[in-house]
Amino acid sequence: MDAALIYQLLFLIPLVTAAVIACFMRKKHSLAARLSVVSAAVFSGLGLYLIYAAERTDWSVSWLSLAMPGGRTFEIGFGVLFNDLSALMLLVLIIVGLLVQVFSLGYMKDDPSKARFFGGLSIFMFSMLGIVLADNLVMIFIFWELVGFSSYVLINHYFDKPTAVAASKKAFIVNRVGDFGFLLGIVFVYWQFGTFNLVELEAKAALSPGLLSTGMGLLLFCGVLGKSAQMPLHVWLPDAMEGPTPISALIHAATMVAAGIYFTARVYFLMTPEALNVVMWIGTITAVFAAIVAFGQNDIKKVLAFSTLSQLGYMVAALGLGGQAVAHGHGVEAGIAAGAAVAMFHLTTHAFFKALLFLNSGSIIHACHHEQDIYKMGGLSGKMKVTFATFTIGVLAIGGFPFLAGFFSKDTILHLAHENNTIVYYILLATAALTGLYMGRLYVVTFFGKARSDNAAHAKESGPAMLIPLLILAVLSCVGGYTAFYGHGFHDIVHAIPHATDSGFQTLMYITGTVFSIGGIILAWLIWSPRRDVDTLESGAPAVFKALGNRLYIDAFYDWYVEKVQDRVALILSFLDQLLISGLMVRGTAGIVGLFGIVSRSLHTGNLAGYVYWFAIGVLVLGAIAFGTLKI
Repeated sequence: MDAALIYQLLFLIPLVTAAVIACFMRKKHSLAARLSVVSAAVFSGLGLYLIYAAERTDWSVSWLSLAMPGGRTFEIGFGVLFNDLSALMLLVLIIVGLLVQVFSLGYMKDDPSKARFFGGLSIFMFSMLGIVLADNLVMIFIFWELVGFSSYVLINHYFDKPTAVAASKKAFIVNRVGDFGFLLGIVFVYWQFGTFNLVELEAKAALSPGLLSTGMGLLLFCGVLGKSAQMPLHVWLPDAMEGPTPISALIHAATMVAAGIYFTARVYFLMTPEALNVVMWIGTITAVFAAIVAFGQNDIKKVLAFSTLSQLGYMVAALGLGGQAVAHGHGVEAGIAAGAAVAMFHLTTHAFFKALLFLNSGSIIHACHHEQDIYKMGGLSGKMKVTFATFTIGVLAIGGFPFLAGFFSKDTILHLAHENNTIVYYILLATAALTGLYMGRLYVVTFFGKARSDNAAHAKESGPAMLIPLLILAVLSCVGGYTAFYGHGFHDIVHAIPHATDSGFQTLMYITGTVFSIGGIILAWLIWSPRRDVDTLESGAPAVFKALGNRLYIDAFYDWYVEKVQDRVALILSFLDQLLISGLMVRGTAGIVGLFGIVSRSLHTGNLAGYVYWFAIGVLVLGAIAFGTLKI
């Protein structure tokens, strides 16, 4: 099959599915769900054929062409750039996307708006595919915004809940803040290089590296701050957990939030070492901040949300460490390639074990009749054996247990940090220890001890539609770290991943991986005893727990800023607008013209006496003028 035809089918299948569901199946919920899952299966099959069997070729058609002064033409294409990087991201999208859709058949079984939910999933798959395959910055930006729209719709699925409505608006607005800088960065790139096409940009950047600037890279990275929820634009992601749990797994753990990491790797040739240094510190701070705040959350999905923030921080730090490798004399190409490859490696493994953990949380929430407080769970290990076993694998994988997926990818990030920035290395190592501990807390409190509510006491294992995706993701969380898994399609990425050659460092990683995963669970058992009904930190240090529960008051600061500063500035500007622009300039000008019209109309009354009156006045005025002239 021709690659160009596959590209077109990949775009058309989810888009047409979403259109059919929206137009004809809004009340046919089961049929809409089955159609969405079947289309996702066909989409995944075509994607796998494209990755492993089809000949890789680029494809593009002219979308917009404008004549410019001087005989030049401004042209934007709709095209595909398919290489190892996009193949790897497409693999993540099709695997997680299909499994989430299958899981949703069980999770959303009784939802009265199931058709709208599956239609939203299909439009999200279309939007995310555009980011993965786009060959130019304008096309990426368009699909970037469509992904944001999809996220808004799906977070707001339960629109009768005020918290869901507020969360969807918060996600949309915060992302627009980052996207403003992103758009400025795209304009900056065109101003410097005269093209949006990624292939042309890479060639021109290689020939003229002097055209690159730190400002350009940081403006492009603004979009990543929003989409991948890095500080200070991280505040929307925990609230996005108000959406259905499958959405948390697909969009807010495995794909959409990872789009920022993928985009940075896609345009890595536009980043300077100075810009990457800033990126490194943003990622490092985000990683440790989110790991600390996770200890103050009792909502199972919000613990996983802050875990996602922390792991995204790891990926962003890895991207930045590529710039540090350049600064340490490893060569621009080798250093930058290493940072991008390591970040994508962790993106891939994280997608598997974090989707596993989120879908497990969905299985638990479904069994506990939509209870999300871990201190109203407990005792689930014996009631939900498959969920318990797969959740255990997810906890061990994210904790870095040797030979599981998370161990290999986290090991490479720590190795890169160890070689290039000692401070970052120790911060990320401490974050890894915190990860094992807060995941141990979640694991112990949720599954062990007595049932702390009637919902937990009567919990039952989920059905096959929900368990099969869990089992598949559990297998991927075990084997996803082995480069053999990627097959022949990802040579460039696998080759660029740096591996520790120091046997002492390798031994240290084996020890720390074991201690942080198993030791985290054991220490969590000692600190957060499953027999307790209240969090140990909450009872022992309530002020600290409250601060962590309130996310160190960063969200509160934003609320204060908007209410006390931004809204007041807006009121002042509104007053000035009404007084000067709308008042003096608009209404004042209109008033003068209106007055002139009134006077003019008074000269055309059709009354002969009036005309004689005005004629006499005119004669007197002309006489006065003539007299004055003669006198002079």
